[in-house]
Amino acid sequence: MYSNINANQTPMQQQQNQFQQGSASGNSNQNRIEVPEARQALDNMKYEIAGELGINLKKGYNGDLPSRQAGYIGGYMVNLL
Repeated sequence: MYSNINANQTPMQQQQNQFQQGSASGNSNQNRIEVPEARQALDNMKYEIAGELGINLKKGYNGDLPSRQAGYIGGYMVNLL
């Protein structure tokens, strides 16, 4: 997998090569939860953050939620992780 890494490359160049190889081989992030047991904890965190931001997030379908509000929730989740 790391056959394109050259000893004469800077660490940044090596990292870019690794990223490109990972993307080309289909190993890119698919926004999967790596630990299935964490799903409930992440859902609880999402609803707690929405409540703190004053966003009415309901269980189930939230397709009527504006992108800006959904982005706030996701942004805070990523920021806290």
